[in-house]
Amino acid sequence: MAGPAGRLDAVLVCGGRWHDVDFARLRLLELLGEHPRVRTTVHQDYDCLPALETADLLVTYTCDVRPRPAQRAALSRFVERGGRWLALHGTNAVIEPPARGGPRLFTTPRLLGDLAEVLGSQFLAHPPIEPYEVRVTRPDHPLVAGIEPFTVIDELYVCELHGELEVLLHAEYTGPCRGFAEGDTAAADGAPRPVLYLKRHGLGEVCYFTLGHCRGRYDVQDLGADDTGRVDRGPWETPEFLTVLGRCVERVVGARGMSPPPPPPVPSPGAPPPDPRPMPTHHPTRWDEGSPDSSPSGV
Repeated sequence: MAGPAGRLDAVLVCGGRWHDVDFARLRLLELLGEHPRVRTTVHQDYDCLPALETADLLVTYTCDVRPRPAQRAALSRFVERGGRWLALHGTNAVIEPPARGGPRLFTTPRLLGDLAEVLGSQFLAHPPIEPYEVRVTRPDHPLVAGIEPFTVIDELYVCELHGELEVLLHAEYTGPCRGFAEGDTAAADGAPRPVLYLKRHGLGEVCYFTLGHCRGRYDVQDLGADDTGRVDRGPWETPEFLTVLGRCVERVVGARGMSPPPPPPVPSPGAPPPDPRPMPTHHPTRWDEGSPDSSPSGV
């Protein structure tokens, strides 16, 4: 619902735990600021429903930010009506830290409800942060065209997948994810791990990019480290990540390769009603719940 003179209203939600959300917020605002039509409101959680109701696009960079039921419903409606959502890194993560005095295990409870279906995934675990290769699944797609396989230092997300995903980038990992309650089983299936994918919902679309880890010296004080003594910028110093991220922002702005489906044609007087059956489609690189690669659990 673009405003007067084609203005686009964006909502940026950037907040949560264990990451340098100030750094990510500034970088994302810079990318949005490259598009003169976009006007952005900034929030640290999903207590932004009035802005979301009139927004054209949503960008989220969060970790363990848990939308309440009314907020989950509003996010689903936003995409369903044609909104474009760029979800980054830990948007799909609900994480409980270890209990004091107990085993040092993080749990990932399924508290996103139906929003996991809208997003297409929920975070389960990741192996230790170290360099890994990101591979191009769909080299013909405009978001990744011309991108060669590249190496990043980031959290390699192992996720529970939901629905049909158009995977554009992926990584390979099979093995333990130590420190997570499901770490012994989450990545034991040998499936590829989506890194960038598109997920349609109603008239809109989610563009999910699991990369984006960054951490400052003081971002894990609640875990007992007052000062880690280091600043971690992760993939934000990797040219391929920055190129693809810029293209993802262009996509949700509407400047690259995505527009809502056209309205159905109005039948002429006396014409037979249209066939209600959907046209068959073939997406050879989409992963859905019926494929053996659809979830880390294989279910």
